[in-house]
Amino acid sequence: FTVVDYYMIDGMPTTVNMGLNDLDLGIYDRVEIIKGANGLTTGAGNPAMATNLVRKRANSKVFTGNFSNSYGSWDSWSSTVDLSGPLNNDGTLRARTYLKHSDQGSFLNYYEKERNVAYATLDWDVTDKTNLYLGATYQQLNRSGVRWGGVPAFYTDGSYTDFSRSTNVSAPWTYWNQDDTIVFAGIKQNLFNDINLNLAYTWRKTEMDTQLLYAGGKVDKATNTSSFDNLSVWKAEQEIIQNNIDAYISVPFTLLNRTQEIILGGSWSKSEATKYKYGGSSYAGGAASYLSNPFSYTNGAGALLKDVIWQDGTYAGYPNETTQSSFYTSGKIELLENLKAIAGVRLSNWKYETETGSGNRKFDNQVTPYFGMIYDFAQNHSVYASYTDIFNPQSKKQQDGNYLDPIIGKQYETGIKSEWFDKRLNTALSIFRIQQDNVASLLYDANGNNVKVLGTIDNAYYGINGVKSEGFEFEADGEISEHWGLNFGIANFEAKSQGVKVNTTNSRTTSNLFLKFKTGQWKAGAGLSYKSKFYTGTGANYIEQEGITLASAMLGYEFDKNISLQANIENIFDKKYYEGIGANSMNYGNPRNMTLIFRYVF
Repeated sequence: FTVVDYYMIDGMPTTVNMGLNDLDLGIYDRVEIIKGANGLTTGAGNPAMATNLVRKRANSKVFTGNFSNSYGSWDSWSSTVDLSGPLNNDGTLRARTYLKHSDQGSFLNYYEKERNVAYATLDWDVTDKTNLYLGATYQQLNRSGVRWGGVPAFYTDGSYTDFSRSTNVSAPWTYWNQDDTIVFAGIKQNLFNDINLNLAYTWRKTEMDTQLLYAGGKVDKATNTSSFDNLSVWKAEQEIIQNNIDAYISVPFTLLNRTQEIILGGSWSKSEATKYKYGGSSYAGGAASYLSNPFSYTNGAGALLKDVIWQDGTYAGYPNETTQSSFYTSGKIELLENLKAIAGVRLSNWKYETETGSGNRKFDNQVTPYFGMIYDFAQNHSVYASYTDIFNPQSKKQQDGNYLDPIIGKQYETGIKSEWFDKRLNTALSIFRIQQDNVASLLYDANGNNVKVLGTIDNAYYGINGVKSEGFEFEADGEISEHWGLNFGIANFEAKSQGVKVNTTNSRTTSNLFLKFKTGQWKAGAGLSYKSKFYTGTGANYIEQEGITLASAMLGYEFDKNISLQANIENIFDKKYYEGIGANSMNYGNPRNMTLIFRYVF
């Protein structure tokens, strides 16, 4: 089965989980999805796909920019400005800056989010053969009323709970704040003929400060209250510093009157947790006092959760660092006019070290091969096939505190890609098979609760071998006429280990359809998204979300070439559903919501 938690920035791997950190995409020009196991391009990695975020660059030789302002449901505001232009007469030195401020509410009680982003970059064409770039980013993200886990899934009589979607088992004093500072630089140097050297460097510091409340247990149906049997407060401060370097030489050449290319390169990255401390909590009056003041789902958190007494340093983390280095080579080979191949291999070294030596791990000389072929069997139509290895060290721990072994495996894929309507519409059909060992899976006790790593409050995992995932994906994207556009996709997979289904918290089948229409100054669109059922647990702890279809729409108007207004609406029919489920808990998805966006371009 697949996990999309591997990210790259301008093609360079990062160990920071962008999804967990609620990444703002405004500083990026585009998001590239690299399908297939990413071992060749990044070293360690997961199957299915990697996400490559390509930064905005200062590429305009005239002054240009845009401003946008949006307002949406739950009193959510956002304002951005993006400016770009030359700094000298001939435009060889250029600058770009992006600024954003947003204040967002939520359908959840207590939860609010504030974001500030500043981004600036310079591009300098030193000569016709030398280009330099330099930039920096700062992002401040403050969140309060943060939920940790979900609302309880069961009443004490065993039936499902049915709360308002605004119910948040948290408190206003919870928070999760993060500051990110990034500095990056690079050079592209033409050495001779068409041979180029590319060198890139990124430094990143991430500072996190959190205080979260977790409450787990069943709810009394008559009183709509719960005296949780699993309650904890988590507070942590963490600082992570990353350094990433990547260098490669691209060597195009002609052989047998056909264009070929060889790439030789190497990369090095280090992620250091330089400050890491966290702790637990206690309660005024002790457990008896707590049990006599249950949480009310009618009146909210009540006075009880104000009585939490923080105990600093209950647990202690230690500085640690993860280092990865690799050397790689790949070739793009044109065998015939309509037959091309790509082949490569990466040699990777991976090391994790802590100040105390506890949990140290090292994997040297990991070989990751890749091979693929593309055959153009007709004009605008091609078939392809590929193979690659999977190697991915894990940070998940077993109940005894030992780390799980790295995920290893193989991926096979084949498919067909086509262009239609004078290349305005692209379609792609792929079929894949993935084999993995040591796949992490949450460990539950007999009551369906998460088992903890000994001496900690971290969830414990166990490794599953022989996981096989097979499936297909079809996509169609583009224009089918002068006025009509189409985006359609459907994917299905099945993942099992020794005949038993795994990864059941993900839908086996997902699909989306969005139709767009434009005429004159108007544009409109409407679409549907579908997810098949997903579930977890067994017996009395079984939780399921049935298949769900959600509808969305948009309507836009261009007043002139510079000014436009657009309205978006999601979950039009206001369906109530689970977005995610876990052990005895679930999170509701967004109710119907709207956003109005004003945009000015110059």
